[in-house]
Amino acid sequence: MSVLIPAAIVIGTVVGMELVAYLAHRYLMHGIGWGWHKSHHEETEGWWERNDLYAVVFAVLSLGLMWLDPGHTGLFWLGVGMATYGALYFVAHDGLVHRRWPFHWVPRRGYMQRLYQAHRLHHAVEGKDGCVSFGFLYAPPVRVLKQRLQENRVKGAATDPAPEASLPDGR
Repeated sequence: MSVLIPAAIVIGTVVGMELVAYLAHRYLMHGIGWGWHKSHHEETEGWWERNDLYAVVFAVLSLGLMWLDPGHTGLFWLGVGMATYGALYFVAHDGLVHRRWPFHWVPRRGYMQRLYQAHRLHHAVEGKDGCVSFGFLYAPPVRVLKQRLQENRVKGAATDPAPEASLPDGR
């Protein structure tokens, strides 16, 4: 198998996983799976939160695909793509946005700032209803998210912001 085919499978899987993650976050985690995800929207103590079980499930699926395909004919590379997405998620979401690492950096411009702000706006409401921005590696423009958040508040779908969800510099 040419190196281009595995690379295409991995890259395609990473892109596809953003759609899977968006749908899972929007409809599963903020729906029937709220029991696990709720811990992510609340103050928790320690390094573990129940929401981390979602990462464990996806890691088991990824490793399972790799294990099922020892000849590296296709499923293996799908699993590698899922693992790559998981690593990117870990860096961007857990590290950058939620500061679950020992160092802190708040981006001041560009893509990383938009990603950071979008996820902070996701946490700008209490509870599971009225949230915006469900992707992890893609974020709509912040002005669009703020407008949607305001519309959700007017409709009564969103409650007052959680204090920890404010953006740096009041943005």
